[in-house]
Amino acid sequence: MKRIIIAASADTSRDHLSRVLTSAGYEIFRVCASGGEVRRAAADAGDCLVILYGPLPDCLVDDLAWDIQSEAIILLLGRPALLNRCEHPQLFKLEAPCPGSALAAAVDMLTQMYRMQLPKRNGKDKETVEQAKQLLMKQHGITEPEAHRALQQYAMNHGVKMADYAAQIIKLSKRIE
Repeated sequence: MKRIIIAASADTSRDHLSRVLTSAGYEIFRVCASGGEVRRAAADAGDCLVILYGPLPDCLVDDLAWDIQSEAIILLLGRPALLNRCEHPQLFKLEAPCPGSALAAAVDMLTQMYRMQLPKRNGKDKETVEQAKQLLMKQHGITEPEAHRALQQYAMNHGVKMADYAAQIIKLSKRIE
């Protein structure tokens, strides 16, 4: 089953989401209070479902969604004003507060969608992407999320797999050395 990460800035919100989901039969992989924690948890989990209640103190929801979209499906719970501000195309939204049954139904739906997805990157592809990110970070003095985003955007804009583009970067780098 898909790993579930809960993220909210308030302790009470994290506790409430955890109780609702565990009572519905879901196991929680990790509970986070910041965007940095969510990024690390998503990287550790691999394929996961992030349930985000409102904004986090250290990042914008859209930025977080772009950073972890290859590892996670994100369900954003929040007031209509927040939901309307978030524009990431793969962000699922649910108006809060909502009944626990609505949250459980949304998680059920997203879990089923996950099962229908095409397979994600394999171990070799992940290594290739990580190696290319390290090269970009070293050569351009950028952070890991910036390197990931650069690879992702190029791949999406040019209709290629991110791992294939990463392999091209590595190959080119070896030629230059």
